[in-house]
Amino acid sequence: MKDPVDLDDTDRAILRALSLDGGLGAGELGRRLGLSQPATWRRVRRLEESGVLAGLRVDVDRAALGFGVTVFLGIRLATKGRVGLEDFERAATAIPEVQVVQHVLGVFDYRLRVVARDLADFERVLRRRVMTLPGVGHVEANVVLTEERRPGPLG
Repeated sequence: MKDPVDLDDTDRAILRALSLDGGLGAGELGRRLGLSQPATWRRVRRLEESGVLAGLRVDVDRAALGFGVTVFLGIRLATKGRVGLEDFERAATAIPEVQVVQHVLGVFDYRLRVVARDLADFERVLRRRVMTLPGVGHVEANVVLTEERRPGPLG
């Protein structure tokens, strides 16, 4: 595990602002924080180099793209072992509807976030793709009804 990076109040303000709007340029970000554009750029660059900023992402509205259903799947593998885990992960990440694959501790071995157009589409993905993944023993589905988002640990 890496040693934590020391952050000052300005670094935290930069992270808060970028977590709310990752598209902010150094000029606008600096104006909001009372810093010059070069000073802001240097601080953002240092946060990137230290690994604190691991990339900027776009928040896509899945419903606007026609994916009205999000489901979290808990998956318990019937067989475990390094090769079985790797085979499962490789196959799961290849399914277009699977957005996130998490190897977890607890009741399940994996947690997947799956999007679908509707429940009938989700059933198709579950039956034809997820249930045929290597090593799948048990699957539990939790359909997302609503979702509230936070800007991040510093927001």
